Amino acid sequence: MFSEVKFPVPWGHVAAKAWGPPQGHPVLCLHGWLDNANTFDRLIPLLPTDHHYVAVDFSGHGLSSHRPAGSLYHFLDYVSEVRRVAAALQWRRFTLMGHSMGGSVAGMFCFLYPEMVDKLILLENLGFLLAPEETEAWLKSKRMAIDRLLSLEAKQQPPKVRSPEAALQRLLEANRHLTAEGGAILLQRGATVTPAGLVYNRDMRARTQNRESLTVEQCVKLLQKIQDRVLIIVAQDGLLIPHKLDSRNPFVKPLREAFESVLKEHIQLVEVPGSHFVHLNEPEVVSGVISNFLTAQDTRARL
Repeated sequence: MFSEVKFPVPWGHVAAKAWGPPQGHPVLCLHGWLDNANTFDRLIPLLPTDHHYVAVDFSGHGLSSHRPAGSLYHFLDYVSEVRRVAAALQWRRFTLMGHSMGGSVAGMFCFLYPEMVDKLILLENLGFLLAPEETEAWLKSKRMAIDRLLSLEAKQQPPKVRSPEAALQRLLEANRHLTAEGGAILLQRGATVTPAGLVYNRDMRARTQNRESLTVEQCVKLLQKIQDRVLIIVAQDGLLIPHKLDSRNPFVKPLREAFESVLKEHIQLVEVPGSHFVHLNEPEVVSGVISNFLTAQDTRARL
């Protein structure tokens, strides 16, 4: 069983759901881009029951408030939401678990507030977003974020209404790694029922990612600061396997090489069968590894 939670913020509220005893060791769970807290619905019941898990909806996602009119969704805004939620819960030290974009947010929070994080669990994410090697590519990405925001504001299109079947189909088409069951779970929190049909809850502005990027050298130095406390799980048919990467993920190979050459003694990198949403589609595949990591006193012990 879980309970719904709302944390007041200046622009409204951050919604979340919580499992486990409040006095249990705290674990904050962060979802991926355009997903919501339901991404952990099937995994958390399989994890140690003496921990207290809180899965948040980032602003503009799930049941959380959208950012104020005229605002971009900056990557550091998501990181600041983690700090706000931790303050509201009065957590001084806790474990962070993030999937996909949520892993990048968790990684950045860990670098900024290392004293607050005891362990870091990354699902289908390496903890960072790498900066484009070319200055022009970096400039183009920043310009595109601004132009897309202004374009959305100019169009002022009302949210599209879909039948439940069409809403699920659209979600599955955009997320080829999702099963129909997993998609339905995300849709429960990701859409609102209206008399005409379902409307996605997410803010269209959140589709434009304004990232905070790092170089490979920066990533390695930062990871060395939090060594011995990191578990990275990648799926064999996910987005992070070098020989299966497409051109949109050029950052993964150099990071994987850095892990294997410089950081292999300090970070536990585990490959499991499954897709990018393995934690939702087949949670039993990763629950044992995560449970052992959560309960281990020495996180360098073999899993």
